[in-house]
Amino acid sequence: MTIFNGTEKIGEIVTRYPGASNLLRAYNIDFCCGGNRSLHTVLRQQGTDAALFLSALNENYAEASKHKGEDIDWSSRSYTELIEHVIQTHHVYVQQELPLLSEFTTKILRVHGHKQADVLPRLHRLFHEMKLELEQHLIDEEEQIFPLIRQYEQEPSPELHQKLTAAITELESEHSQVGDLLKEMRAVTHHYELPEGACRTYTLTFQKLEELETDLFQHIHLENNILFPRVLQIA
Repeated sequence: MTIFNGTEKIGEIVTRYPGASNLLRAYNIDFCCGGNRSLHTVLRQQGTDAALFLSALNENYAEASKHKGEDIDWSSRSYTELIEHVIQTHHVYVQQELPLLSEFTTKILRVHGHKQADVLPRLHRLFHEMKLELEQHLIDEEEQIFPLIRQYEQEPSPELHQKLTAAITELESEHSQVGDLLKEMRAVTHHYELPEGACRTYTLTFQKLEELETDLFQHIHLENNILFPRVLQIA
């Protein structure tokens, strides 16, 4: 069964089939900030065998279709429902994890930094740069942008649409910055490869950083590829 042929935008693929995110991540394909690119374009740029990738994607989709019902089609839900999901599922998670990971990255830097001088100092700096960016970003969304979107859903107006357009452009720019930091963190850690004899804290830190990356990619995808385009397309 052929559902995807490569002409689709990456964000559209994940919107239609959320499970595709696992395969995309395995190939280091950015589906959140880079979701507006066609799959063929990305595969060609990476030098990835398109036929092989598409075969795997379509096989995975066919298998997932047998168990349909677990994934929610957020493109058909109200703005308010999607916003509430983003806050309760993703914002709450990030707010809980950032302080813990700040403690963990600082601890492994203090204990192992002299042995991993090419990795841990840079990781510590990149993480805390991202932490600072995310903390302000979540506040801006919850206190300013999301209330405007809810208002626009109830009482749309050209003035509000114009205001949201400017705000969303800024949010997408911030998403790109976070995405770049995540990629840098993955690169500097060699895809979170643990050194020989890594202690439990070191192991847990890398595990939780990968989990945070997965959550942030899905979080940004929901906003960049579903919520924001829906808001902007209605003038």
